[in-house]
Amino acid sequence: MSATTSNKSTPHKTAGKTLVVTVRDALRAQIESGTYQPGNRLPSEAQLTREFDVSRTVVREAIAALRADRLVEPRQGAGIFVLDPPQSHDLPFQNIDFVRISSMIELLELRTAVEVEAAALAATRRSPSQEENIIDCYRDLGNLAKAGAPTSQADFALHLAIADATNNPRFREFLSMIGPSVIPRRALNEGTNERASQTYLKVIDAEHEQIVAAILEGNEAAARDAMRHHLKGSQSRYRALLRGSNTPG
Repeated sequence: MSATTSNKSTPHKTAGKTLVVTVRDALRAQIESGTYQPGNRLPSEAQLTREFDVSRTVVREAIAALRADRLVEPRQGAGIFVLDPPQSHDLPFQNIDFVRISSMIELLELRTAVEVEAAALAATRRSPSQEENIIDCYRDLGNLAKAGAPTSQADFALHLAIADATNNPRFREFLSMIGPSVIPRRALNEGTNERASQTYLKVIDAEHEQIVAAILEGNEAAARDAMRHHLKGSQSRYRALLRGSNTPG
């Protein structure tokens, strides 16, 4: 079968792409552009083989990939049919108003439920390199605070380092899903220089120091208690803000 026949949609395999991926992407583009509408039947396997000048195996695997993405479905004795576009589902943590104190309290409650156990697991599972990363993040955070520089990104990095030390990737995924705005003062000071009072930063530093020390000592109960104290303290500070206090967050 000649690849130069003019009526064939010969897939040009780009670097790093297999023929299966190339055919899959071409069919996906035809579906998304409306060439094949929902309810339409795709050309037969034999027709697609000729159209793309590939083997039947390539066509079958490309169709299987489209099926996995719920773009098409086989109907016994009738062929492969295009489905309605899959409904989009709202991702979690997309409707958070980061300028509302109540939203931050909601996140802090959720973080408490997750990160308290993360600290306990980190205390029992951390590796030497993970201990070193936690220490480095803690020191970076302290240096920024002393310099009067923004600290939220470094604060987030420390919590990610603790999540990594659980050796359960789901903890990092959870924090990453929310993003750096999980650190309340970053969210509430969006668009400002994000500087916090030295008094407040000393309080936070002491709380972080207790968490880090407990993890490095391998003290599961103390790590759990220190993280709970830290996040519960943040909740209390933000509830004070919600009541109209000038207490820093």
